[in-house]
Formats: sequence, C-alpha cells, structure tokens
Amino acid sequence: MPEGSGIGASVTRKEDQRFLTGRGKYTDDIDVAGQTHAVFVRSPHAHAKILGVDTTAALAMPGVVGILTGKELAADKLGGLICGWMIHSKDGSEMKAPAHPALALDEVRYVGDHVAIVIAETKAQARDAAEAVYVDYGILPSVVNVAAAAKPGAPAVHASIPDNTSYRWEIGDEAATKAAFAKAAHVIELDLINNRLIPNAMEPRAALGLYEPGTESFTLYTTSQNPHVARLVLSAFIGIAPEHKLRVVAPDVGGGFGSKIFIYAEETVCLWASKKVNRPVKWVADRSESFLADAHGRDHVTHVALATDENGIFLGLRVKTLAAMGAYLSTFASSVPTYLYGTLLAGQYATPAIYCEVDAIFTNTAPVDAYRGAGRPEATYVLERIVEVAARELKIDPAELRRRNFIRTFPYQTPVALEYDIGDYQASLDQALELADYKGFPARKAEAAKRGMLRGIGLSTYIEACGLAPSKLVGSLGAGVGLFESAQVRFNPTGNVQVFTGCHSHGQGHETTYAQIINSRLGVPIENVEVIHGDTAQVQFGLGTYGSRSGSVGGSAIYKAADKIIAKGKKIAAYRFGAKHEDVQFENGVFSVPNTNKQMTISEVAFAAYVPHDYPLDELEPGLDENAFYDPLNFTYPAGAHVCEVEIDPETGVAKVVNWVAVDDFGTLINPLIVHGQIHGGVAQGIGQAMIENCVYDEDSGQLLTGSFMDYGMPRADDMPDFKVGFTSTPCTHNPLG
Repeated sequence: MPEGSGIGASVTRKEDQRFLTGRGKYTDDIDVAGQTHAVFVRSPHAHAKILGVDTTAALAMPGVVGILTGKELAADKLGGLICGWMIHSKDGSEMKAPAHPALALDEVRYVGDHVAIVIAETKAQARDAAEAVYVDYGILPSVVNVAAAAKPGAPAVHASIPDNTSYRWEIGDEAATKAAFAKAAHVIELDLINNRLIPNAMEPRAALGLYEPGTESFTLYTTSQNPHVARLVLSAFIGIAPEHKLRVVAPDVGGGFGSKIFIYAEETVCLWASKKVNRPVKWVADRSESFLADAHGRDHVTHVALATDENGIFLGLRVKTLAAMGAYLSTFASSVPTYLYGTLLAGQYATPAIYCEVDAIFTNTAPVDAYRGAGRPEATYVLERIVEVAARELKIDPAELRRRNFIRTFPYQTPVALEYDIGDYQASLDQALELADYKGFPARKAEAAKRGMLRGIGLSTYIEACGLAPSKLVGSLGAGVGLFESAQVRFNPTGNVQVFTGCHSHGQGHETTYAQIINSRLGVPIENVEVIHGDTAQVQFGLGTYGSRSGSVGGSAIYKAADKIIAKGKKIAAYRFGAKHEDVQFENGVFSVPNTNKQMTISEVAFAAYVPHDYPLDELEPGLDENAFYDPLNFTYPAGAHVCEVEIDPETGVAKVVNWVAVDDFGTLINPLIVHGQIHGGVAQGIGQAMIENCVYDEDSGQLLTGSFMDYGMPRADDMPDFKVGFTSTPCTHNPLG
C-alpha cells in the first residue's frame, strides 16, 4: 500500500486528470444518431391566462420536427411535477400543493414558465420557430415580494389558494418561550431579509431524451445530482415509463449546489417528447434561461427576538419567518424553511426555550428550493445576527457573549428536535480568534481611521445537521423516501476494485475520497480503485448527493461494504490456509493467521475468489463482491467559527473584505486538500451573498431584473480575500468514519 494515500492524506484529485485537461464528458458532449434540438417557449408575463396557442407559422418553418404544448401533455395523462416532502400546518392540515404541470395548460405563473417545446433539426431553427409561436395571453395581477404576497388582498398566485399560503408551520415550545421572555432582563429584536439567490452552476442544466421503440424503453442523459430519484419520480409519479424501462444517466456534471437535485419540467418534457417525435431530443439551457428557470434559493423575511438575563445568558429565542416558495412547490421546497431551518435555530447555544413559526408563501416567481446549505445558512444568519446585535446592545464582547452561552455537555437535546452527539465549540472559536489576531483589531481599526477608512470585525459560529438521513427520522418529518445510501464494492480477479455508489459527484472529488476509504480499509492503492456513479443501469440504487451526505452516509456505505469484503475474504483465506476463518486476521491489505507463516494479500484472495474449482459451495461461494446499505442513527453535526474583517471607504462606499478566518470541526478529514477547497468555495458563496449577489424582480411587472451576469453580481476570484483556514477535530460518536 503506498504511504500517504489513505484517510487523512492530502491526495491530489484523480478526476482532475480529465477535468483540468478538458476531457470531461458532460451531457452536452453526448450526441446520438438522429438527434434533434429543443427550445422552450416561455412566458413573458408573471401571471396570465393562456387564451390560445397558435403554432401554424412555426410548424411551417425550416427544420421544425414538432411543437408540443400542455394540451398534448395532458392528453397523454402524464402527472405533474411533485413536491416530495409533506409538511403539516400547526393546525394539523396538510400543506397546499397546487398542480404543477410540466407544460402550462391554461395559466402561467412566473416569467419563464414553460408553455411549449419546439423541436427542430438544429438549435438555431428551434429558436427561430419558438419566436414564431403565438401565445394569446390574458394578463392577471401578480405579486413577487414575499411580504407583500402574505398580506390580505394580495393577488392570488393560485385561485384555489387565495391567501397564497402553502402552510403555517411551527416548532418548539411557544408557552415556554413566552415565559422565558416574561422573565428576561433584556429583549433584543431584529428584522432581516435573507435575499433570493440564483445558483449559477458552471454547467447549465441539460437533457437528452431517447426513446427506443424496439424495447419501448427510455434513456435520459441529464445534469442531475440524484439520477435514481429522478428515475423514481419520472416513473412512479409522472408516469413516463416503468422503472425497468427507464434509464437515467448523469455523466460528469459541472456543479449543482442543490439546484440539480430537483425534477424539472425541461428534463421531463424532453424525455416524453422523444417518443412523441420518435427522435432523440436534446435541450441545453442558455445562461439567461438558467437565470429564469432554475430553482432559486433563500428569499426569507424574518423577525427574531432574543431574551437574556442580566448577564447575557440566553433564556429564549422567538422567530417568525415568511419563506417564499415561488409559483409552485419544487421537489424539496417545503422541507427547506422547516426541518432544515427551524431545527438549526439552537446553533451552538444552550438556549432553553425556542419557538419558530414559518409561513410558506407563493409568489409569481421561479420556484425556490434547496440551495447550498438549504435552510441551515438561513438559520445561522438569523441566529448569529441577533447574537451580534445583542452583544452590542448589552455591551459585551461578541466572543465573550458566545462563550457564556456555548453548549458544553453532550449529548445535548435542543428545544427544536435535534440531539447533538458531540462538539467542542470553544476550541474552534479560540483558534479562529487567534488566527484572526482578534486582540490586535483595535490597533488595526485605529490605523485604518488614520487613512480615513472605516474598519469592522464580525464573528459567526455555526452548526449544521449533515448527512441527510436517518430514514426513520426524516420519514416521521414528512420525507417521501428514506435517505439511506447504498454501495457496492467489487473486486476483479486481478485485484483492482470497482466501487458503485448511489451518491453522485458533481465536483466534490468523490472518485478520490472514496478511493481513499478503500485504501485505508482494504489496502488497495487508490490508482487501482474505480468509482462508478450516476447511472441507474450500473448502480443498484441511491439517493444522490446533497445535504452534505456523500461522506458521512455514502462513504459509510462504502466502509460497510468493505467490512463485508473483509469478512468474505477471511473465509476464502481460511479455506486456502486450512484454518478456521475466525482465526484469520486482516490488516493493511493482508490476511494472515497469527504465529504462522500463512499470509495472502487481498489481491491474492481476490484471485482465489474467482478461480476456484473446489469450494464447498454450501459454505463458500465464489466471487468477492459485496453490497451494503447504510442508514445512520443520527445526523452528523459539523461546527465552526468564522471571523471576517471589513474595510469601508466612507467617500465611495466601497467595502472590501480584508481578512477571513475559517476554523471548522468536521471530525475526521478524509482528504484535507479537498476540504480546503470546499471551504474556499463555501466562503466565496457566503461573501457573494453578503456583498454582491441578489436576485431582483420588478415588483410591478414581475420581470426578472437580474437576468444575466451583467446584472447579477456573481463573485469572482478577485472579489475574495486570502483565507486563513484551520481545523479542530471532534470525531462523530456514531459514524464509522468519524
């Protein structure tokens, strides 16, 4: 086994050989015989009746193969897009989930809503024909602002839901929180907005649908973070085809950040249309189309209040949030401002009473769903902002106020459902303050003042509930599927290994980190490990990659499958040794019987597994290939502390981040080099939202005003400071990888 390539080693990424040399294979790189190209006709209005669609002129244009509308979709009796997480309001009623057709039937509800698909020999011909499709609209009143949409008398996005409210949810103990506020020495209150974001992955969404009439089967190549879930929804709920007649392939995918978890209209329609026109149908989003039609993130309006005693000890937290859903409930939209948000409002603090209410509000905008962190960043923002304001009002140093309120005894049951297994928040904060030279800040502020500059410093601690699962828990909270993960570890006779995972890599480095797990557990060099994902025809099943689950859940499934390989290998080695399998030991890739010279490498055992002539088949089967499903007992709870120092030119208003320190506790680091990169990306995302990113709709017309990179402040490398990154390590108590 090569030194320094197992868990804990900063191995450079195996997959970068193809990514950095331009040899990755993405959906748009896949072309098939007879392929056509699709362009969608989209609504130019935020809300309108469809009074008629005339395709006569467009159908006569060169190269046009077909034009399909919502009427054809409805005639084929296909189901609409679904929301996979049921939320109940505090009165016990089910959330209101209006129909979401993949092509609008009689009404459009946001700018960019799907009206028709135009299919032609070339994309240019399809685009020209799409402009020739005439849609007669009857414009209706619209509302794009979540606070405005929640007010009585606001225009109804859906006539069947006149108050625009999908659900009114609560968590925590209202009475206990009220009592905490009644006895408080101080109450600190704050109104804040968590602004809407557009994900903007490097690779826009794309789909290629193929129908094989000979076998009556479909194949969908698509930019997905979870191809098995896509197949399940397309089959079981939308009704494209039975699962065994439907293959979903997600090849290399250039970033997702959550926005590629969902089952979208475009992928659904391309697959369906391939049968209607009996030709493969390919669609690749333009960048401006992605701005309009990808699911957006965040968009909360919140009022928060914190009650403390005379020493700043937290007594109670009360939160009321209006969460925008957009025009329809996207695949996981309902879970984001509820169980991924309200449950994290304890943060790192031992606040004894918490009560949170969330109203989910429809607006005439693109649907809002999970985006990078999904609910958890929103919770951290609310909590850390009120703590910072409290520190100023109480005149207590922000670091000291946090120290006074840290949770120090574990396991810790929060007032909002979660039970933290372990943590050391003081260690992360101490290291962050040291790296940031927190004590030296007053001197730097004074020096900046001499230059006429304003200088400030801010702290944030955080905790996440990661590794979406356990299945029993999420099922009780309304999830439509369990959230275990699967893995298959297959040795070939010559000793190399194929790992099949239900997770999907879209930039995270799974091919390297999973190979490192195999290296550490089985002693196989990482260059002899191939990681396979993203193809429902190859991988048995999986729930995909999102919610920081690929390491803690997907990696643990691989670890568990490797354990089965070791157990099987001991039986094979024992047979060859003429020993009892319980006497065989395994360490560093070698099976042996202690105090003898009997040894076999795992490669030798793999060869022996596939070439036997004499196995007692009732006791020992040939082959070395094991499956495992891993369903954790609890979430994992990474935590940390970040410090940001900003300088502002009062003459121009230009703000610059001059120092950023991130100290995170992720337990065991499989590959510190990759983790560093992921932290850099996360910090860039946070700075982007705080400083320059903002999705804006015109409140009168409902038009998206930030519909391109000319208008939307996508952060670039030169917007970022140098990061100082540190780690503490408190291994998880229940995860096999720590």
